[in-house]
Amino acid sequence: MKKSSFKNQLEKLIQTPLNHTYLLAVSGGADSMTLAFLFQHFRLKFEIAHINYKLRGKDSDSDQNVVQNFCEKNHIKFHLYEVSEEDNKPQNSIQVWARELRYTFFKQIQEKENLEFLVTAHHLNDQLETFIINLSKAAGLSGLSGIPSNDHNILRPLLSFTKDEIYQFAKEHHIEYREDLSNKKSDYLRNKIRNEIVPKLVETNEHFLENFRKSSSYLYQTKEFVQKQIAEIEKQLTTFNKNHIIISKNKLIQESDFVKFEILRKYGFTHEKEIVKIFSAASGSSFFSKDFQLIINREELIVINIKKEKETRNEYILIENNDVSQNQMTINLENIMEEIEEINTVFEWDFDAAKLQFPLRLRRQYNGDEFYPSGFSGKKKVSKFFRDEKLSILARQKIWILTDSSNSILGIIPLRQDRRKARNEETNRILKIFNKK
Repeated sequence: MKKSSFKNQLEKLIQTPLNHTYLLAVSGGADSMTLAFLFQHFRLKFEIAHINYKLRGKDSDSDQNVVQNFCEKNHIKFHLYEVSEEDNKPQNSIQVWARELRYTFFKQIQEKENLEFLVTAHHLNDQLETFIINLSKAAGLSGLSGIPSNDHNILRPLLSFTKDEIYQFAKEHHIEYREDLSNKKSDYLRNKIRNEIVPKLVETNEHFLENFRKSSSYLYQTKEFVQKQIAEIEKQLTTFNKNHIIISKNKLIQESDFVKFEILRKYGFTHEKEIVKIFSAASGSSFFSKDFQLIINREELIVINIKKEKETRNEYILIENNDVSQNQMTINLENIMEEIEEINTVFEWDFDAAKLQFPLRLRRQYNGDEFYPSGFSGKKKVSKFFRDEKLSILARQKIWILTDSSNSILGIIPLRQDRRKARNEETNRILKIFNKK
C-alpha cells in the first residue's frame, strides 16, 4: 500500500480536487488509524468521531485514548460518544444496535459541523466477508457486489487494500493503534467467517484476494450495467407524478422474476414470498415497507411514499374563529381540489353560520366516520359512500372531510354536503364554501 495509491483512490471516489470537508469514523484499530494518518498526511480538512461502546471495560477506554491522543497531538477536532445505561443495550443484536447508534451519531455531527463526507475504513477483507454473508442469504447481484466505495457521500477509500497491506503500512510509518481482541472470537457470523473461512480460502490460492478484488470490480460494473437496463424497462411501465408512482401490473408480471424483484426492491419490498403475494392479491389490497405503501388497484400497482405523506399536513384549520360577522362569508377551496386529480366536480355549499361551531377544520377520513348526505334520508358511513361513488383507493386517501370543532362532518369535499347545518329559509348569516374560479 502506497500513500499515492490511497490518494488516487480518494480522488477517484469524489472525482474532484480534495478540497472538501470530512468526518472520519475512527475506532482505534489499524485500519481506521491508518485512515486518520493518511488524511493528516495530505492535510485534508477533517474531524474525527469515536464511539466508546463500553463493551470491553478498560480495553474500550484504551481504544478511546489512542484516538483522542492522536487528535490532540495533531490538533484535530475530536467528537466522542460514550454509551451509558440510558442507551438500553439489547441482550441480542448488539451489532445492529451498535451500527444504528454510530450512524445516527455521525449524521448529527455532520449536520452540526457542516461536513460533506463521512469516511470509514472498510478494507478488502471486509468486502470479502460481506460477499460471503450475502452469498449465504441469496442477496442477489446487489448483495454480491458488496460494500459500495461511495454510497450517498459515505466514502470507503481503503476498500481495495487488504488487511495485511494496511498492517504493513501502519508498521512502516509507526502508526499507533489498538487491536480489538474480541475480533478473535468466532461468536458472531462475521467473526466466524473472518477467523475460520477466509483463511481457508486464502490458503487455496496465493493470489486469492487479488483475484477477488478484480472479481468484485467486475461484479460492481455488471450491477451498474444491469441497473441501467432495469431503469429502461421500468420507464416503459411506470408513470410518475408528484404524489405517487403507478406501475402497470400487467406489464410487470410478464417480466422475469429478477426484473420484478429489482423494480420492487427500490420500494423496500425484498422478500420473495411477499412479491408473489403482490401479484396474486385482490384489487384494494395494500402492502407496506418501511417507507412505502403499495396498493393493488385493478391492473395497476400504486406506490405511495409514506414518509413523504407523513410530512404533508393531514389536518388543518380552515376558519380559526367565527369570522362570519356579516351576512355572508365565502371561502374558495380551488387549491385544495388540485390534489384530487381524478375528481373535477364543481361544488358550492351554503351553511347556516349560526349552527356552526368554530373553528372549522379539514381532515382526512377516520375509520367509522358517518354523515347525513344531502338529498338522502338518514345517515351513511363515509366508507360506504366512497364505495357507492366508485372512488379509487388513491382518490379516497386524497379527499378532504370538512368538520366543525365538535368533529361533526359538514361535507365530503367535493362530493356531498351534510344536510344538518345547511342553509335554509330561516338562515340569516351564510357561510359559502366552493371551488369555482
